[in-house]
Amino acid sequence: MIGVNGNPIIFTGNSNPKLSIDICEYLNQSIGKADVFKFNNDNTFVKILENVRQKDVFIVQSTSTPVNDHIMEMLIMIDAAKRASAGRITAVIPYYSYARTDKKDQPRVPITGRLVADLLETAGTDRVLMMDLHAGQVQGFFRVPVDELTAMHLLVDYFNEKQILNPVVVATDIGISKKARDFALRMNAPLAIIEKRRVGNRDKVESLNIIGDVKGTQAILFDDEINTGESMVSGAKILNQFGVDEIYAVATHGVLPGETVKKLSTVDIIKEFVITDTVPIKSDQTYKKFKVISIAPLFGEAIKRIHDGKSVGALFAH
Repeated sequence: MIGVNGNPIIFTGNSNPKLSIDICEYLNQSIGKADVFKFNNDNTFVKILENVRQKDVFIVQSTSTPVNDHIMEMLIMIDAAKRASAGRITAVIPYYSYARTDKKDQPRVPITGRLVADLLETAGTDRVLMMDLHAGQVQGFFRVPVDELTAMHLLVDYFNEKQILNPVVVATDIGISKKARDFALRMNAPLAIIEKRRVGNRDKVESLNIIGDVKGTQAILFDDEINTGESMVSGAKILNQFGVDEIYAVATHGVLPGETVKKLSTVDIIKEFVITDTVPIKSDQTYKKFKVISIAPLFGEAIKRIHDGKSVGALFAH
């Protein structure tokens, strides 16, 4: 019977093994044993090295760079667990990258967020555990149960501990304003919104105006993820023009491809970037301006509650 047959078994893909190990440390257990690697012909091989028959299996894999490789690796791991007669399989996806392609907003484009959901279910996923989706409606792409965690309270606690005297939370665009409003309410701070225009499909943005009063404040630029950082830098520049005293940037997911960390570390007008470890930052990258908050205890507690048949929502009931 699921939930009483020992501890959950937690396996990790290759996208963020440190996070998986940290989750297991929180739960005071070892990571599940499995071989997950590529052959010379670029084919992925998976072999589970312990008994999972009728066990409660959790497979941790962020869909970070290289995104498609990590998705395929996760699908193969799920299939392997299913064929090994696992009792229940939960896909733990701290960062779900295709959540941005959640609707058909142009002619002849796909809804890739739905496609990936279908692939996960076809592979054998019984439930999904995620964090701070770009679009909440992605939950509805799945027919299996979905638990969406949020790192918002962890990020709010960090800024509250800094005791910022005159904060204002600034949404990087209108689309993220609802989540930014919730962040502002938790901080007991006012909300401002950057009006911007996205140019084309390649992450080029142009900030146009500020909705709200920001002069003389300490601004906290809010988004759900930092990719190339164009939105944050563009927003910081216009905030600077409107007379803010200090600028921070905060997001749950630090995607930060290529040399982005190095590039953003040279942006003088942003004092600090605050992110979580849903996506790993390479150890050889510059951390000077980046504060990384661990979400391992939160995922660990959620996994424990799912395994024990307890409420996950109760984690955020305060």
